[in-house]
Amino acid sequence: MMKRTVALTTLGLVVVAMTASAQDMMRDVDLSSPAMVSAELSRQEVEAVLAKASAAAPADFTGKRLSGLDLSGLDLSNAIFRAARLNKARLAGTVLDHAVLDQAWLLDADLTGANLKGANLFASQMARAHLDGADLTGARIAADLTGASLIGASIADAHLGADMRNQSMGLMRAVLRSANLAGINARNADLSRVDLEFASLKGADLSGASLKNAQLAGADLTGATVIDADFEGADLASAKLIAPVGLDRARNFDKAKNRERLITE
Repeated sequence: MMKRTVALTTLGLVVVAMTASAQDMMRDVDLSSPAMVSAELSRQEVEAVLAKASAAAPADFTGKRLSGLDLSGLDLSNAIFRAARLNKARLAGTVLDHAVLDQAWLLDADLTGANLKGANLFASQMARAHLDGADLTGARIAADLTGASLIGASIADAHLGADMRNQSMGLMRAVLRSANLAGINARNADLSRVDLEFASLKGADLSGASLKNAQLAGADLTGATVIDADFEGADLASAKLIAPVGLDRARNFDKAKNRERLITE
């Protein structure tokens, strides 16, 4: 037990150290090692842990190796996956309401149609993850979702922005660089300071969303609804803003950066 505690503590310290440098947990990590691609539990063993869980003592998979497992359709509400490895895991249709996925690895994971309402995704590594149709309403997301797909997903009322009152570890916010967010529901979402460079936001609903100081350079907002969206300080260099809906009702659009470099037709 002592060795396991020390190992997890060490892992936590490594994660904290790495978050200070743009959330780059993948630097110097061998992604082909058994620790990153193997599973130490079977689906049946995961189900056994779930059967013993309760509201007072939720299922705890902290630090577990679960990469490649098919956990699709399971009810993992409130489960704890802190620092767990779930790379290429199949979680399609899985219920992860209020689950804790802080510092978890979900590279290339399939979360299509998953329910992640109110989930915590702090310093999670989710590059190229598939979240099409997933529901992340009200979730706290400070994850690296570079190249991920969230087509038709919901991040309504979710918090993806940086909390500038607590940035002792460096700028912690969602990274959605080159992600596909076409048709996403981002109503009233906090996207302040979020990295959305070269992301596709075609047809996205950004009504009431905060885009303060967001990085939108090269992003495609063709047909996006921006009623009451706040653009103060947002970088729009080379962004496509073709046929937006409600631009005349957007907030602080005149305070956005590089508006002269927008592509509007």
